[in-house]
Amino acid sequence: MEDFQATKPIYMQLAERINHKIVRRELHAGEKLKSVREMAVESGVNPNTVQRTYSELERMNIVETRRGQGTFVTEDEGKLEQLRDQLKTEHITRFIQQMGEMGFSKNEMVKGLQEYIVKEGQ
Repeated sequence: MEDFQATKPIYMQLAERINHKIVRRELHAGEKLKSVREMAVESGVNPNTVQRTYSELERMNIVETRRGQGTFVTEDEGKLEQLRDQLKTEHITRFIQQMGEMGFSKNEMVKGLQEYIVKEGQ
């Protein structure tokens, strides 16, 4: 059973989690997602919520539903790369906004990132 934030609809949180799994390559192009029922039981949510999640991902062209077979991650590598870039931009934007709110300049942010990367050996 998963924990969800009260500030955002559960179906959107599930969609974000699936997108992150795709970006981390835990789910691959063409791979079948769990059935609505399986995902609902695993996540501890109503099957209608999972159906709404899958519908939202399908609207975003991240997954496709094949009648009688299930829901699959798109095989469109360009779309998956676009998703990866979108998530990267969202996280960078959030980081910059939060650091800016704390009073850090962009130069301080860049320097801090460089120092962190060197220290962590990445």
